[in-house]
Amino acid sequence: MQNSLFLAAAFLYAVCALLPSRLGAVISGVTAGAWALHGVALGMDVMVPGRLRVGFAIMISSALWVSVAAYWFENRNFALDGLRRLVMPFAAAATLLPLLFPGTLTPLAGKTAAFGWHIAVAVLAYSTLTIAAFHAVLMALQETRLHTRTAGGGWFGSALDQLPALLTMEKLLFRVIWIGFVLLSLTVLSGFVFSEQVFGRPLLLDHKSVFALLSWALFAALLAGRKWQGWRGKTALRFTLAGFATLALAYVGSRFVLEVVLHRGVY
Repeated sequence: MQNSLFLAAAFLYAVCALLPSRLGAVISGVTAGAWALHGVALGMDVMVPGRLRVGFAIMISSALWVSVAAYWFENRNFALDGLRRLVMPFAAAATLLPLLFPGTLTPLAGKTAAFGWHIAVAVLAYSTLTIAAFHAVLMALQETRLHTRTAGGGWFGSALDQLPALLTMEKLLFRVIWIGFVLLSLTVLSGFVFSEQVFGRPLLLDHKSVFALLSWALFAALLAGRKWQGWRGKTALRFTLAGFATLALAYVGSRFVLEVVLHRGVY
């Protein structure tokens, strides 16, 4: 059943991307409907009785699910129609990924409830910081377009022109980064302090732990620099993208290699 829900959500996301801007109420309703179907499909796909499905496709799909929610809520306070035209096509594509790459099932037997909470918070942290990275890329493109005074650009250029002012975009970026940093801190804390309860084994300083710590340090440095040194602009964008890249290497990159390249399914 979840396969049909994934397909329906992808279709509605695609429709939402194509609707004209004047149909604001319709766009909001279609977005909410697609997001709800997507969420139900993810829940049914991930939570299997006695087991938990994990995989890079599920992580990416979850990231776009959170992205759509962030767009929907923020669009009530800011004019983000240009962002809709950029987010929805990616959301439609990401919704279909779990159908192509189903991931692997991890047995929950012998694991405490803390394991499930750790995974849930980790997915939310990655999803939120994925939004920040996507947002940072859009800001870089927006700034380049302003400085070069490029005209035209077709559909993509028109979408960039409809984004809010750079100062507003920067304010939204740091709001998202703060939320993601808190979630990432909880993920790192639960993994390091409660490793025995979460994973049933002593802490292992493997590549995932190292990259997760490095990502946490980069985002911590960015937020500290923002507060004490007033970091913004290109410095903020570089730290955001570097932090996201290391976080992606910590899990999604390794899962992609294991599942797609090596055809293995080890958590």
